[in-house]
This record gives sequence, C-alpha cells and structure tokens, in this order.
Amino acid sequence: MAVDTANEVKAIARYIRMSPSKVRRVLDQLRGRSYREALILLEFMPYKSCEPILKVLRSAVANAEHNQGLDPTQLVISQAYADMGPSLKRFRPRAQGRAYQIRKQTCHITIAVAPQV
Repeated sequence: MAVDTANEVKAIARYIRMSPSKVRRVLDQLRGRSYREALILLEFMPYKSCEPILKVLRSAVANAEHNQGLDPTQLVISQAYADMGPSLKRFRPRAQGRAYQIRKQTCHITIAVAPQV
C-alpha cells in the first residue's frame, strides 16, 4: 500500500498522563491501517490509552480534511509514535521513615495521516 507522504498531516497530544510503553502497544497495532479500521480497533481494544489516541487520530483527520481538503475515507495512518514526556516525581512513604521515589510518566502522542495512492 503506497502512501503520499507529501500530503502528510499530523496531530500531537502533549503531556498525556500515561506511560509511553503502554501507549506504544496500541499505536503499533494502528500503524499502516486505514482511518476506518483504526476507529473500529480503538473502539474495541480494552486499553485505557485508546481514549487519548482516538482523540489525536480524529484531530489529525480533521486537520487533513479542513486544512488540506483531503477525503477521510482515503486516509491511512502513516506515522504513529509516543515519545517520553517529563516525569512527575512523587514519594511513597516506606518503613522506618524512608521514602521511595515514584515516577508518574507522561508522553507525547503523534499521529500522522496521509492519503492512499
């Protein structure tokens, strides 16, 4: 399946309060699929990360439709990745007055769509 990368349109969600590795396992399933297939997959996957990914995907398609005038039925997910964001550092009290550090990870989700050639 060939994709026209010259007309690639992307959307980014930043500082999503979720581990990048948990987001990547869903994005790996979506990469290379059509917009319709991706919507169906995201609707029925049992992961919490599907919600922000769906939001970013819809935003990317809306950008393609509004800014480039592309047809949503012809769009394919050309790129999908999750980068590490800043970690929120918290402390968990432990025995004998100690404290363990907890890192609450964030991520940046990027999805790019392009028309199928």
